[in-house]
Amino acid sequence: MIQRTKLSRGRIVITMGCLFGAVLLPVENTHSETIDPSGIGWSASGSQGVVAAGNAEAVTAGLEILQSGGNAADAAVATILALGITDYGSFAIGAEVPFMIYLAKSREVKVLCGVGSAPLDPEATRWYLEHGIPRSGMKAAAVPAAISTCFAALKLHGTVSFEKAVEPALRLLARNSQEWHPDLARTFRKLIDRERETTGTREEKLQAARDRFYKGDLADDLEAWYIEQGGFLRKADLAAHETWVEDPVKAPYRGFTVAKCGPWTQGPYLCQALRLLENFDLRRAGHLSPDHTHLALEALKLALADRDEYYGDPRFGKVPLDRLLSDEYTRLRVALIDPRKASKDVRPGDPIGMRALKGPGKLRPAPGGTTTCCVADRWGNVVAATPSGNPPYLMPGKTGVTHATRLSSLNTTPGHPNCIEPGKRPRITLTPTLVLKEGAPILAISVAGGDLQDQVTLQLILDFIDFDLSPEKAVRAPRFSTGHHEDSFDPGHDRGAAFGKHGSLSVERTVANPVLMELKARGHEVYPIAGPIGAPVMLQVDSESGRAHAAGDPDADRHAGSVDQLKR
Repeated sequence: MIQRTKLSRGRIVITMGCLFGAVLLPVENTHSETIDPSGIGWSASGSQGVVAAGNAEAVTAGLEILQSGGNAADAAVATILALGITDYGSFAIGAEVPFMIYLAKSREVKVLCGVGSAPLDPEATRWYLEHGIPRSGMKAAAVPAAISTCFAALKLHGTVSFEKAVEPALRLLARNSQEWHPDLARTFRKLIDRERETTGTREEKLQAARDRFYKGDLADDLEAWYIEQGGFLRKADLAAHETWVEDPVKAPYRGFTVAKCGPWTQGPYLCQALRLLENFDLRRAGHLSPDHTHLALEALKLALADRDEYYGDPRFGKVPLDRLLSDEYTRLRVALIDPRKASKDVRPGDPIGMRALKGPGKLRPAPGGTTTCCVADRWGNVVAATPSGNPPYLMPGKTGVTHATRLSSLNTTPGHPNCIEPGKRPRITLTPTLVLKEGAPILAISVAGGDLQDQVTLQLILDFIDFDLSPEKAVRAPRFSTGHHEDSFDPGHDRGAAFGKHGSLSVERTVANPVLMELKARGHEVYPIAGPIGAPVMLQVDSESGRAHAAGDPDADRHAGSVDQLKR
């Protein structure tokens, strides 16, 4: 459970009640005041709590919880549950949501590993290796993880009941605008019933409700649906699922600390890219100058090559993260960056033998459905989460729980760290970010966009640290990306065939033409595009003023709101 704290003069300070052992919990109001989403814009600030996410109605779900006394974990869960309805197609409640939280009481970051695994049955793995991993249908579904993650967040770090957190989502489902809405509402009410009828602590009630989904009659209903649809998942897979809790991967950047989820996501490659870029004076180069853009792209290419070569579920093989992020390896790799010429080679390194290059790599835009969620409360707790559900979806059965196709983020290449195995988690693109200064959170970032996510996150971090851009300016600044990497949604055996656009540089059309001409002269294959690259939300905690500032790119249909704005 999160102890309340407050922000004061540049650092997190425990309140007097905490210092003397008093635990002051929010009083749960079961009838919180609803909020009109029409007043939610794309940026917001305040001292009483802020939410940045996708649809405006999901933002209001989180704000309602904050307004009624809930903390950041409570509000994030309410937002995520609502996003499964408002942002359906980008996220489904039977999919996944990596969840990072800064705990103000302990001054630490924890990661909830919200991703499901492949079926445990070895026969299923043999089928995949023989026939390939499909990109649609129930055989492409991983164990549903988002429900477990929501319960874990409430149980470990929240203060409210599931009934309270799901209240805004139930109101959305009551509209019955989709045929599966009544079924999902019925499932949620069954979880509420189990929570209500269980005696014991709040945590015991939450555990009982969670277990009804993964071990009880709802698991029986899901298994029947899996069998009907020809899938390999069974009740035993649901019962074995856990929301693993771990420490984040961390890396320094210009006096800040960047925290990411582990190599079961693509997140650590952002740390690798930042370590490389710390060797260049980007501020002197100028924002969105040819040098800034070129150097960021070259660092991304090197880091992405290592991602594709080494990342996978660390429970099934060692990922040499310590060496990938080491000073020695960084020095070797940064020497590969030519400030005047774009590389068109695929260049994974050798962190084991400490060589800059492992050998010639194999030549892999990204589909996918993802949405966004960042929350800060008035006690200094901060959440960054990235809810997602990789389409195409399969229409849900009697539970109303839509599953996605996340197994297509594994592959069938023997010996590859991301090759499918029984119970293995796919290496996902979902990658929330927290940035700390002197141990306290200063930024939370969540981006939708598959392989683009950490490319966009890198730019937002540079915008803030190197170029002094506020969240409002950073999310609206022109962005760029490269397809010079393996497609994380191609499960094929041939990883060379999974390579994307060789040497590409996609740039939003608002970037000045002389910059584009110089980048072409350096060897980049430049592709101007009309729409936004990625869909970011960004939250800044200003410890001097005790306020948080949040923004989401309005061109990508992102929204943000604050409790303070509601009280005007």
